[in-house]
Amino acid sequence: MGLPKELRRLLLMNASSFVIFNYIGIFVNLYIWEKGHRIGDVSWFNLVLFLFWAVSFAAGGRLLLNRSVRLLFCLSAACGGTAFLLLSFLQLESRLLWIAVIGMPVGMMWGFFSCAQNMMVTLSGRGRDIGSFFAASTTVSQIINMSVPLLSAQVIRWFGYGGSFALMLVFVAVMLTMAASLPRTSLREELAGPEPWHRQMRYSNVFVTRQSRWLLLSCMAAGFFLQFQNLFALLFTFSVTEDKTIIALLNTMYTLFSLLALYLYRRLKLKEGRWLLVSVLLLSFGFLLVLVPMPPLLIASNVLTTMGLFYFSTSWNGQQFRLISELSAVQQSRMLVWRECAICLTRCLMLLFVLSVEEFAGAAFIALTGLALTSLVVVPYLQSRSVRAQLPAAPTGTGQI
Repeated sequence: MGLPKELRRLLLMNASSFVIFNYIGIFVNLYIWEKGHRIGDVSWFNLVLFLFWAVSFAAGGRLLLNRSVRLLFCLSAACGGTAFLLLSFLQLESRLLWIAVIGMPVGMMWGFFSCAQNMMVTLSGRGRDIGSFFAASTTVSQIINMSVPLLSAQVIRWFGYGGSFALMLVFVAVMLTMAASLPRTSLREELAGPEPWHRQMRYSNVFVTRQSRWLLLSCMAAGFFLQFQNLFALLFTFSVTEDKTIIALLNTMYTLFSLLALYLYRRLKLKEGRWLLVSVLLLSFGFLLVLVPMPPLLIASNVLTTMGLFYFSTSWNGQQFRLISELSAVQQSRMLVWRECAICLTRCLMLLFVLSVEEFAGAAFIALTGLALTSLVVVPYLQSRSVRAQLPAAPTGTGQI
């Protein structure tokens, strides 16, 4: 594989975690959708999720001042366990409150995990290691995307949702076990001064170069269309069928097209900038197809956006993390917290707009599609501005994050 030992261990951690994330992404959303078939319910769940994702990611960055990534992975697992226990036993009269209570620990699970993973990648890898890690991680996720939905559908079929929630608790235990094998990566040794953390996180202290500001704008633009694709890819599938096995088979088909995209990515030696443009074209065609909400076209849209999202994630993430990895460890953590919060912010804004959508048609839905397309096509421009020059190190002050 050619990855450093730390990244190989992280890859194993990702494998156990991706099982849980895949299940939540499909079947927890489906569980919420089945109760009332309301776009607003699923949007509300994801809105709460991403709000707490951003909060926990920022909290994770603060914890890394004195603690290691092991703690963040353990917190992630604990939040995941809490979510599945609540799904199993919690009953509330207010449906919106029930959805919010479920979304909180799910978002915190994802936030702590993302913070720990991103920090380990940037601190443990350099240059090609980062691109290789994301390629390997994507391959692992594709294998999980093919197998977990089918297996989960059968567990739900035979044992109900309660049985599947219990199974996910087993994988939470695996996460806790894997966390103990990871290195104690932290920012403890980087600290050199007394200035409070919140002051070091000010915009003026983090974004001291033009390139870094372009990078932030690229993240904000990406959040809009990433959330549009993420949410409606699920809802389009749910609107075609609610048979869990067929939903799983459709997700397996999408994964096969992702593997085709991976094959072409390795065969065609294009530069990352070209792959980013290819991703924009595929995603744009996919978004345009949904304006004619017929089941075959909705599935075709998901195929195109799945392939486009693979190319986007590989090239866009690779470029951004290589830029960030050239900074000092403390500067990296500042940038990563801002980056994640910026993406979550625009994801939440998109979800606020989606709350008013009741069907895959009409002026509101067309306006959302237009917003997603606009944000998508400006990303390559913003990204090109951020990668024209290597991000120089920010002035060293206190050394705190």
